[in-house]
Amino acid sequence: MSNSRPTVLLVVDDDDEIRKRSVQYFASQGYETSSAANGYEALELATERVFHVAILDMAMPGMSGIELLEKIRLSNAETEVVMLTGQGTIETAVQAMKLGAHEFLTKPVRFPHLAAVVEKAAEAGRIKEENRRLRALFSRSQTTGGMIGDSPAMREVFRLIGRVGPSDKPILIQGESGTGKELVARALHQVSPLAEKPLVVINCAALPEALLESEMFGHERGAFTGAVTSKPGLFEVADGGTLFIDEIGELAPSLQPKLLRVLEDGWMRRVGSIKDRHVEVRIVAATNRNLAEEVEAKRFREDLYYRINVLTIEVPPLRERGDDVLLLAEKFTGCGWEWQPDARAAVKAYSWPGNVRQLINAIERAKMLADDETIELKNFPQELRCHAKQEASSLDLEAEVDLKTVNRSLVIEALRRENGKKIHAATSLGVSRRSLYRLLEKYDIKDEEYVV
Repeated sequence: MSNSRPTVLLVVDDDDEIRKRSVQYFASQGYETSSAANGYEALELATERVFHVAILDMAMPGMSGIELLEKIRLSNAETEVVMLTGQGTIETAVQAMKLGAHEFLTKPVRFPHLAAVVEKAAEAGRIKEENRRLRALFSRSQTTGGMIGDSPAMREVFRLIGRVGPSDKPILIQGESGTGKELVARALHQVSPLAEKPLVVINCAALPEALLESEMFGHERGAFTGAVTSKPGLFEVADGGTLFIDEIGELAPSLQPKLLRVLEDGWMRRVGSIKDRHVEVRIVAATNRNLAEEVEAKRFREDLYYRINVLTIEVPPLRERGDDVLLLAEKFTGCGWEWQPDARAAVKAYSWPGNVRQLINAIERAKMLADDETIELKNFPQELRCHAKQEASSLDLEAEVDLKTVNRSLVIEALRRENGKKIHAATSLGVSRRSLYRLLEKYDIKDEEYVV
């Protein structure tokens, strides 16, 4: 069996000889096997323990295999069911599959073939259970990790986290500064099987090259001036868990082959040591650079790029997240605060070049300057107030424009052409971003009509 834990199996058949031989065979293969002569015995056993897989005979006195299948799926949803019958028809097979059977086999069936089907069923059950656990973990990580958003771009980020988080493969997170790449890395760790292991963070842009090498790989006493004691590197600290390498695009060329070696075979060497050490670490890397362009410019090793880039998660800038900016603003403001309409409109209309980090700073400033726990436009930095005035001026000018000439199909076409980027779509239509939102509301245009 492929899994280290034994599969717990239930064999239900009214034929004593078949039942006995089945139990003997699967027990010899390492399965924990129980048996029942009828459906009533099977249900009683199912109340005492959880079975990964149940093999059910279709034709049994008292309670048929189909009836037993239905009851098992209702009370023990985690149990995968393999149906056996000596007189199978297409109709009964279809009925069994509709009721949730994993497989439908016709007797006689050779034990090796049956065992292969059972193991596939057990693996399917394990995957379902893992997915249920990961969905619960991911739900908690969204609450505690601070990741919120309902825009199509963020829904895609959440989908990818849920899909690739359980893997042990390296993940590359790309996005502008301040978009929350570290939050994505933490969410990936929380939904992984390594969630109980350490998540260690290192920022390649925060340390000079010599110190960064020591931080990553450790050093021995006397390896350099000031190295009075030996020190393990962060690869060793993260052994068995996840190492998040932030701003990996800043990694010095001399360190790139050393990182590549660890990723290829797990072996590393402390600075000043002649002894190799083996570590098992999942790598999640992040950068605000376009690494493909860095590879083209010979500033980043191509082989390292492909090693860390098994899958890329693109974190969208705040200007492409629509109403998410208001959700984030309310979260960072906290309970008990009131927003003036012009302040809310200004926050939504602003492009936020510094992304979420800039939004947090602006709101902290506004809270310090606010009176009576009321957020007003005057509480925000000058650049946001100036942008709000420009928006108001452009809106006044557009009052003279007949927006009826911009019909529904033109709006959708512009959004599709600009890949859903509303600022660019508004520019191509010759209207302000605010007017574009008015057109979206007027024509009841949904995200799915232009997001591909």
